[in-house]
Amino acid sequence: MKIYKISVILIILASLTSCAQMHPHPMDMTQAIQNAKTPADHEALAKHYEATAREIQSKAQEYKKLLEKYETNAPHYGRQAQDLQGHTAALVHLYEQAAKANRDMADSHRKMAAEIK
Repeated sequence: MKIYKISVILIILASLTSCAQMHPHPMDMTQAIQNAKTPADHEALAKHYEATAREIQSKAQEYKKLLEKYETNAPHYGRQAQDLQGHTAALVHLYEQAAKANRDMADSHRKMAAEIK
């Protein structure tokens, strides 16, 4: 069971890394956050977080479809069916949490931009 948890974590990290690589010009987030002083700076951060949330939510949808297949074809997977379903459901949950966190960050930066105006 411990190996499965480690595998799940590694898959998530690899997926999140691939999401970051989808952007043609990835932002140095640490630098961008430290230098954000104008409404435009905060809007750019908000847009980045929203785009990341969309990518992560897309991954969650992919895993939801996979979960449906595991549930529909459970007899095909034998004793591993429950493990596959559990791990896939965990991935869906983690991706959805990450997408929500990114949307929340986008909202925060939009509020900061509005306060500066």
